[in-house]
Amino acid sequence: MPAFEYSALDASGRRSRGVLQADTARAARAQLRERGLNPLSVDEATSSPAAGGARSLRSSQRALLMRQLATLVASGLPIDESLAALAEGSEGRLRTQVMALRARVLEGSALAAAMAEYPGSFPALYRASVAAGEAAGKLDGILLRLADYAESRDALANRVLLALIYPLLLSTVAIAVVSGLMVWVVPQVIGVFSQFGQALPLPTRMLMALSALVQDYGLWMLIGVVAAVIAAALALRQPHLRARLDALSLRIPVWGRLARALDTARFARTLALLTGAAVPLLDALTISGQVVQNQLLRTSLAQAALRVREGQGLARALADSGQFPPVAVRLIASGERSGRLDAMLGEAAQHQERELDTALGIAMAALGPGVILLVGGLVLFVVLAILLPIFQINSLIR
Repeated sequence: MPAFEYSALDASGRRSRGVLQADTARAARAQLRERGLNPLSVDEATSSPAAGGARSLRSSQRALLMRQLATLVASGLPIDESLAALAEGSEGRLRTQVMALRARVLEGSALAAAMAEYPGSFPALYRASVAAGEAAGKLDGILLRLADYAESRDALANRVLLALIYPLLLSTVAIAVVSGLMVWVVPQVIGVFSQFGQALPLPTRMLMALSALVQDYGLWMLIGVVAAVIAAALALRQPHLRARLDALSLRIPVWGRLARALDTARFARTLALLTGAAVPLLDALTISGQVVQNQLLRTSLAQAALRVREGQGLARALADSGQFPPVAVRLIASGERSGRLDAMLGEAAQHQERELDTALGIAMAALGPGVILLVGGLVLFVVLAILLPIFQINSLIR
């Protein structure tokens, strides 16, 4: 029984939206009229790629869905009843997605096949893991691991974001304050000094020239910056330019360490989840490579997958690429020898996350004071440029 998204008006004229299940759109409209609603639109929850992209779930919603579904499946409820129970307690986009999944399951699809119709909401990692869990009869455990995985990825992204918020906010405020001084305050203050006909100090003349430049060409400078950002974004869509930039970024002392640790942690945690779900290693490597952002590391993973296909061990293949941290490679090698690859991949992910936290701490310890010193230097320059003519005028009066 398919699911339909509807928009309707109640007796008081208020608009309501939701999802219901019916055999046809006409039957869905009939259900709405029985509830005292006047249907405005009734559309089937489509599985087209466009719709999947527009209605895709956020990572936090996926984590919540996986954890709740795991609890219900572990209690012995069939998949369709578990999804129905989840839909009753959900709202908005999540409820729409759950009811669409239930409609596919009621039509006879497996849960992984139903997820495959919504690739925007359920990436290949989720589909492959759920398919392996269904085949092995361990769906509840796999769903719990997927929830843990999504939550750990969110936590990692949040740590990076929180570390960058302070310097970015400080830089934005500094640019706004200095721009305001240059456009409105400095011209009025300096204009007073120019009436005396005396030669102004060099800092004051520099400040006047900079203020005039901002006043006359500030808009064009802003347009140029925006155009440069757009041009850079378009250029980065070219694979060869993106690959060169990514290779260069890994050589930058602090940034390279951050980028390498972040992508290695993503790769190791994803591969640990897939191998723990009994997904074949080659398939797991292909899926894990998709979560890596750096093109050089992604290419190295693809080459490592080819070597594994030819019979080489995973650790040796990663070591030959020379792009992955030695500690992570040694942990993976230990997992291959002991037959506990998924567990050691998890250890490698945790180690890289600790490395990332350390690198973030070092970067923020240097960046925060650096931005403060830069802002302080700019303010000191403006103050000196204003005070020096005042001192000069006082000496002339004496």
